[in-house]
Amino acid sequence: MSTPLILVVFFLLWDVFVRVNGMSELVLPRPGTVFASLGELVTTGDTWYHARVTAIETISGFAIALVAGVAAGVVLGKVRWMERSLRPLIVASQVVPKVALIPLFVIWFGFGITSKVIMAAMLAFFPIMLNVQLGVRSVEAGQRDVMRSLNANRWQTFNHLEFKSTLPYVFAGMEVGIVLAIIGTIVGEYLGGSEGLGYLVVRTLNALDAPALFAVIILLSVLGLLLYFVVNGLKRFFIPWHESVYSMRETNA
Repeated sequence: MSTPLILVVFFLLWDVFVRVNGMSELVLPRPGTVFASLGELVTTGDTWYHARVTAIETISGFAIALVAGVAAGVVLGKVRWMERSLRPLIVASQVVPKVALIPLFVIWFGFGITSKVIMAAMLAFFPIMLNVQLGVRSVEAGQRDVMRSLNANRWQTFNHLEFKSTLPYVFAGMEVGIVLAIIGTIVGEYLGGSEGLGYLVVRTLNALDAPALFAVIILLSVLGLLLYFVVNGLKRFFIPWHESVYSMRETNA
């Protein structure tokens, strides 16, 4: 069953459920009402401004996480003693509920874009770092021996073996990281912001405008999907030779 057909069935079931149970529009509005509200939202410049703010914060936080995650993953993947020393601290930093840090970020960095970018970067960093670390260590000793037998220097070994072997892991981390980055941004805007789609969620909630609230959630989903597909498109461009790419292409053919 294709995705559009699944969505049509989902919205039909949603509409039937609301009608049969006689639910209030304040609790669960009908899909038609939500899409009418969505149409009003997308025709106002105010909504696009908030969407642009959320996109900028998410992409900025993701870019920081990508640079830091790749650097940390490469270092920890190569230096075993450093990985063993820092592992407890890194895990401890990740198990702390990030929502609890938002008030601190607001105190330190204010209600502007900085606190949201840092929150997005913190959530996206860990999966990218872990995947890169795994990729660095996945290079087989036999392949390194082959490079040595060919008298390859360090740069040639990195360029022709380690870099290409690690790229699929980098993109695996990026696909998870971009999703977590937008979650971090929305949480930051939700708890301490005056702009962005997370702020729109709070505003529509305070106004008890359930259709608009659902419409903003749909906008958030669309934005998240677009960012994910951008990362996925980059993966198809940079590693078309990897099984995760060409096997999907053969399936769709």
